[in-house]
Amino acid sequence: MKYTDISSKTLEELKALLKEKKVSLFELKMKLKTMQLTNPNEIRAAKKDIARIQTAISAQVAE
Repeated sequence: MKYTDISSKTLEELKALLKEKKVSLFELKMKLKTMQLTNPNEIRAAKKDIARIQTAISAQVAE
């Protein structure tokens, strides 16, 4: 997911997407602990997506 895709969304859409990504990150961490995760790089990607979404939210709030 790229920042340009995220920045065009509304604040409500961003908040919903953030919640969805946080749940996804939680599930990935649980899979990692139970040895079910095949690609640990997915956790890193999820964290970066969350950071991008939070950046877009703070940019919209500042406007």
